[in-house]
Amino acid sequence: MKRNIKLKGRLRNYMCWPLLLTVLLVAMNIPLYVVDALAGGMFSIFTGIYFLIVCLSYQRNKPVLVRELINFATQYGTVQKKLLNEFEVPYILIDDNGKILWVNEQFTAITGKGKNYHKSITSIFPSVTKELLQKQDEFEDIHITLGDRIYRTSLSKLYFDTLAEANDMIAFEQSEQFLTAMYLFDETELNHYIQENKDERMIASLIYIDNYEEALDSIEEVKRSLLVALVDRKINKYFSGVDALVRKIEKDKYFVVFRHKFLSRLQEDKFSLLEDVKNVRVGNEMAVTLSIGIGDEGSSYNQNYDYARMAIDLALGRGGDQVVVKEGEKISYYGGKSKQVEKMTRVKARVKAHALREMIESREHVIVMGHNISDVDSFGAAIGVYCAARELGKRCQIVLNEVTSSLRPLKECFTPEKGYPENMFLTSERALEEVDNKTLVMVVDTNRPSYTECPELLKECRSIVVFDHHRQGSEVIENPVLSYIEPYASSTCEMIAEVLQYFSDDIKLEPAEADCIYAGILIDTSNFMTKTGVRTFEAAAYLRRCGAEVTRVRKLLRNDMTDYKARAEVVRHAEVYRGAFAISVCDPAQIESPTIVAAQAANELLNIVGIKASFVLTQYQGKIFVSSRSIDEINVQLIMERLGGGGHLSEAGAQFTNCNIEEAKRMIQRTIDEMIEEGEIEL
Repeated sequence: MKRNIKLKGRLRNYMCWPLLLTVLLVAMNIPLYVVDALAGGMFSIFTGIYFLIVCLSYQRNKPVLVRELINFATQYGTVQKKLLNEFEVPYILIDDNGKILWVNEQFTAITGKGKNYHKSITSIFPSVTKELLQKQDEFEDIHITLGDRIYRTSLSKLYFDTLAEANDMIAFEQSEQFLTAMYLFDETELNHYIQENKDERMIASLIYIDNYEEALDSIEEVKRSLLVALVDRKINKYFSGVDALVRKIEKDKYFVVFRHKFLSRLQEDKFSLLEDVKNVRVGNEMAVTLSIGIGDEGSSYNQNYDYARMAIDLALGRGGDQVVVKEGEKISYYGGKSKQVEKMTRVKARVKAHALREMIESREHVIVMGHNISDVDSFGAAIGVYCAARELGKRCQIVLNEVTSSLRPLKECFTPEKGYPENMFLTSERALEEVDNKTLVMVVDTNRPSYTECPELLKECRSIVVFDHHRQGSEVIENPVLSYIEPYASSTCEMIAEVLQYFSDDIKLEPAEADCIYAGILIDTSNFMTKTGVRTFEAAAYLRRCGAEVTRVRKLLRNDMTDYKARAEVVRHAEVYRGAFAISVCDPAQIESPTIVAAQAANELLNIVGIKASFVLTQYQGKIFVSSRSIDEINVQLIMERLGGGGHLSEAGAQFTNCNIEEAKRMIQRTIDEMIEEGEIEL
């Protein structure tokens, strides 16, 4: 150890100055030889003896001086150690292997481990491992729990070769060994006050009665006030349990404010208010349903209210009868299990039709696009928009990147030979070249930007219109100038057919155009067997009057023999999971449009007795597509949403990347298991 210690700086100069005098004596000795040789010789002897004495003194006194310096440093360190031992903050020294070397009194007080405890720090704090201590020079603060206390741990490394770096007297040889100093800061009280402050923060909520007018119309006039009073009582009683302020702002709208600490209680309860209100019966044929939007994690009360507005819009866009909680960027859904109630009034359709007309009239060019791998509903809706733009004399083009086998017969009806523009259909690349400030982009049959034929087109255009019948999810098209999303509608083609009736008094559709829109309704309703309402048949009747021919449409929608056999194979190899869920795989080999075949096979599986929901997987274009279907008992849309997809109560889908078919099947099975355990699915 002593050999590794060297003197440096002023102390080294002080010890060496007698040796430097030898040089001066030698310089004086030379003139003496010139004056007197005898005197010069005697002075030389004196100089030699002086040099010898100085060297011996240096060798003898250096260890004594170093020892005294070490003793002083030890005494100085003892004072520091005493101060550190009595330091109010728990402190501990650890070697590079995680072994405890020294602890102060405060550390002993909180852990019960004294100065004789030299085991690994991991035995006290499992999160502080040897690998953590050795892998990096700079540590991030970590939080550990000891008993009922929470500590913030600060770690710092002390290398031996830097211990005397700032010392002007001694130096250590370079060494890779180090010590680790650990400080523990008790943040229990701080965290308590932070949580208390968070719990007292106010949350804004909005409650809308989805079907206020329809529910009142289904009951005798004398009982209407009683129904409204019972619904009011249910809402007030439910929120009084969480000390909330409830104010009725309109006949069918409420504003609610409550503290953040009660939100978790409502979430655990899964907002049973939805079911309580639906159970209110005083002779009404239609159950009353609510939509609730809750805003939290905003920087101010106003922002929480804005979040609540976004949440209620999302709840209504998903069909109502559910709760949407928006906590900053996080969105949670509750409820939404019931089938959407068809609204008998067409006021909204008429308003949207007039708004769409104004939007198209103010633009010179319209580009329509649906979702990628376009289906009949998406294509038929795009054709309907083309007819509306043509009625106003505007140029309209449809983005279509891929023509599936089911879509090809319909597209062949719109060729230049039949009087349609040669550039009526264009690819995504061409659409990006065509768009400008005077272009209106209309998205049909999807409300997710990533699902569209050309997501980049949405960023290039400021004027965007969305028409869709799918329930909204967390991913939505931002800032559309017009949005018409009706989950109760059977198809986007039904919505377009309604809009066309109010678009112009004398709008004319060609038979082929009416056929395409009619085909979209036919496919999405499984030949009018699912999701059909009065307005669905009214839209079909309108298209029939415009020239749609049922026999002609049936011929357009026929499958070839290869697709039919592939669909039969999917049904034949289906597995039944938990006695109610049919899961199968569609082999994409030798099939032009495997996603279409998978969707058709999922519908076929529902014809089997005992099957409540079906899931068909197929691999296509580097992704795994899942088509799910049900009749009325299982909400497949909730299942697909957990897997990143979406859709309707009875028709939904999802896409998987970075996994194979077997992994995707296991993910579906795990999701079904979890939802059954949570009570989301009842068998």
